[in-house]
Amino acid sequence: MSTSTPSTGATGTTGETTITGQAGPATTTSPTSTAELEDRLRREPGSFRVLTGDRPTGALHLGHYFGTLRNRVRLQDLGVDTYILVADYQVLTDRDIADHLAEHVEDLVLDYLACGIDPERSTVFAHSAVPALNQLMLPFLSLVSFSELGRNPTVKDEIAHSRQSAVSGLMFTYPVHQACDILFCKANVVPVGQDQLPHLEVSRTVARRFNSRYGQVFPEPDALLSAAPLLLGTDGTKMSKSRGNAISLSATADETARLIKGAKTDATRQITYDPEHRPEVSSLVLLAALCQDRDPHEVAREIGDGGGAALKRTVTEAVNEHLAPLRARREEFAADRSYVRKVLRTGNERANAVAEATLDEVRAAMDMRY
Repeated sequence: MSTSTPSTGATGTTGETTITGQAGPATTTSPTSTAELEDRLRREPGSFRVLTGDRPTGALHLGHYFGTLRNRVRLQDLGVDTYILVADYQVLTDRDIADHLAEHVEDLVLDYLACGIDPERSTVFAHSAVPALNQLMLPFLSLVSFSELGRNPTVKDEIAHSRQSAVSGLMFTYPVHQACDILFCKANVVPVGQDQLPHLEVSRTVARRFNSRYGQVFPEPDALLSAAPLLLGTDGTKMSKSRGNAISLSATADETARLIKGAKTDATRQITYDPEHRPEVSSLVLLAALCQDRDPHEVAREIGDGGGAALKRTVTEAVNEHLAPLRARREEFAADRSYVRKVLRTGNERANAVAEATLDEVRAAMDMRY
């Protein structure tokens, strides 16, 4: 894989405005829309570099798979230069200690490989193994104010739901750490959900202010908004590793059947797809539809008045059939953990080469080459 800087053509070319921040006035451009990005990704995949990733806090589940993992494989297969971060340092943002971290890191890489991430075409790496990435934190922190960090709505929400005994400085500076993740490899596209847009805006601000103060080094990354539908957990709330309501990709067929059997539905026997008025039933219908690549209304009509039992049988069969090849691949990779560690070592080496080159550019721009 080439470590050359991709074109920054993903950044919008119209709607220039002047933004004043701590670093002084800077001319910027409006973010490119997701529709425009998707069109250009198909036509010019080599012009883009994508950064995405996960925190290794437990098994990835169906929400991750349909929400992000399939999209990463799609971007990789289009020919986009794809970087996937195992954010082990960021595990500490909302908890006091990182439990079973080495095991979670390897399991995360296993899930990536099972889903179709190709280490020859995508760079899978860990935070803690790339010192130059983390060294960007100091100059980047100098470009944002304390009040700006405090106003970030995503940080406020994460602090409210933190599992720490007290809010750490790492939690508070989380968006700047994410800016380091994105900008170290000069990613110009970042797949995100709507709730992550404030974090990405910090990255755009850091890039813009650095360029204004020290000279052009970084692209302003654009958001590739996810169109993935929301899947609820088996208890009818948001699917989450920490809530114990998720169906993990590594679950067996029997475990999957047991979890779906216990999923929350409602008392109406006729099955319909109505997310607003029947969220739990509709989420199960949607899960079956996604696995079968069908319209959820069609799936609901087919089940008809079969009730919750028929719905759960349909979902169980659809999920187990869809995940069978993925689970088989995962078992194959799990039989050779040395290969999993090799994938990570190779990705770490690639990421380090890119990060060191970027840090050298930063030092040169800041006149810090001694």
